[in-house]
Amino acid sequence: MKNTNFWIGNGLLAAAFLTLFFMGTLSDMLGSGAVVLWMALAATGTYFIMKS
Repeated sequence: MKNTNFWIGNGLLAAAFLTLFFMGTLSDMLGSGAVVLWMALAATGTYFIMKS
């Protein structure tokens, strides 16, 4: 289970990176929700990595 949490966390942090990369487009579509989405992905990814 330890290894699974690590990879889930890395996947979520990769998604957070992609969110930052496309932040301009996402902010046009979602407004300030794009920042909330980025923070949620980064926090959840960090949680899973720290849990492993």
